[in-house]
Amino acid sequence: MTELLTSAQMRGIEAAAMASGAVTGLDLMERAGQGVVDALLAMWPDLASGVPRVAVLCGPGNNGGDGFVVARLLRERGWQVEVFAHGAPDRLPPDARANHDRWLALGPVAPLGDLCGGFGKAHVDLVVDAVFGTGLTRALDWDVEQPLADISEWRLKPWRQGHTRIVAVDVPSGLCADSGRDLGLRLAADLTVTFHRAKPGQYLAEGPDHCGRLVVADIGLPPAAPRSSQPGEVTLVDARAPRSALKWGGQKYDHGHVLVLAGGVGQGGAARMAARGALRMGAGLVTLGCPPAALIENAAQLNAIMLRRVDDPAALTALLEDRRINALCLGPGLGVERAAGLLPAALAARREQAAVFWPGLVLDADALTALAADPALMALLHRNCVLTPHRGEFARLFPDLIERLHAEPKGGPVFSKADATREAARRAGCVVLFKGADTVIADPEGRCSIHAAAYDRPAPWLATAGAGDVLAGFIAGLLARRNPAVRAAESAAWLHVDCARSFGPGLIAEDLPEELPKVFRALGW
Repeated sequence: MTELLTSAQMRGIEAAAMASGAVTGLDLMERAGQGVVDALLAMWPDLASGVPRVAVLCGPGNNGGDGFVVARLLRERGWQVEVFAHGAPDRLPPDARANHDRWLALGPVAPLGDLCGGFGKAHVDLVVDAVFGTGLTRALDWDVEQPLADISEWRLKPWRQGHTRIVAVDVPSGLCADSGRDLGLRLAADLTVTFHRAKPGQYLAEGPDHCGRLVVADIGLPPAAPRSSQPGEVTLVDARAPRSALKWGGQKYDHGHVLVLAGGVGQGGAARMAARGALRMGAGLVTLGCPPAALIENAAQLNAIMLRRVDDPAALTALLEDRRINALCLGPGLGVERAAGLLPAALAARREQAAVFWPGLVLDADALTALAADPALMALLHRNCVLTPHRGEFARLFPDLIERLHAEPKGGPVFSKADATREAARRAGCVVLFKGADTVIADPEGRCSIHAAAYDRPAPWLATAGAGDVLAGFIAGLLARRNPAVRAAESAAWLHVDCARSFGPGLIAEDLPEELPKVFRALGW
């Protein structure tokens, strides 16, 4: 898992490193500027062969100081560099002021408001956005927002020849580094160079769309620098997470038994896809429980998946007396009324072993709607439950949190999807997987991770009916194999996206479980 740092955490790490004497603020600024130059040359090597014209936009803080370093380093390469700054030089922080003054030996600084008028119709090869970085805590002022709006328009003018590249220093100006939310008009970047660690807002909400390509530059902060005391640690789910899906020998009951509950006649497709997902994920056995009238329909379409009659809560309670069933999946195609009837029985199932143990339980789709309609059931949720809401289901379960998430941001750090998911998990007392291109997973203790289908892992083909049902099955399969709930959710989210990327265009939900063996082979399993 890769650590992501909030603005407060990043400031704490930098302050601790400087206080220890390991590095100075000027050192960090110089390394940041060099990191930007190295990254843009690696991305656009053609720029090195000419004399590009560059506009560097500097802000009133240390992000602007980084920009002055970039301007100086590019001028020293012989490039044509013009600098535009927001704010008075005498109000700059000391290190940024030092780099401002160092730039003045090479060229002037124009007001940011002169930006587009200063260029006229001349072509500009590169714009460096160093106006605001991770420290932005308020909405952009008009005197900043207007020039950024102008340059967004300006770069698209038909009389311009060639492509103007934009590189953002740390984050695109106006993007909240913690949430990916909009604090003002952002100048969408082709490349964003961030420092030491990526930030949550670069993976959440609109962050990926406005960062372009994301590069993390090492600026020499000691690996053992003391962590900030601020709460809210977030990690990024990466390729190491799915190792929980590895299968080591044994017989079928060693790998668990999943029960997927299905709806009535004509409503079984979603549950069948979830069951298939659980089986492909390595559960030793999978049973589909359905009403009597749906047995024949399901039997005609299932082979390796077993069938059991489950027509009411009493039947479910009796079936769960089989101690070999250790994971349940409720919701896909279940119907809200049937889900409301079966949910209390599923939540009440527990087994006395060395300690109280609840079977793993995935609640999706109709089960979430039923849960939202009966808040008393929330008290029955336990640590081995995983809720998998999309945005609409999350709104039904936690209306106040979604209201905060949708509120117009007035200043940063903005309430984020990670904040909302962490609070939802605390209230529910179980793991919550809040679905989306920026899937967020949290547990009741505040552990939080993000899996974003972005940058080098886009998966637009997952926007198809039934994809979420398969994800629920993937999680149930991992729970049956005795993975902790949060690990099962993280691994399933990663593998779900990898299956979509492996299959590619034309994907439908039924393809996802069948693509899983290919993904496992690609991982060397």
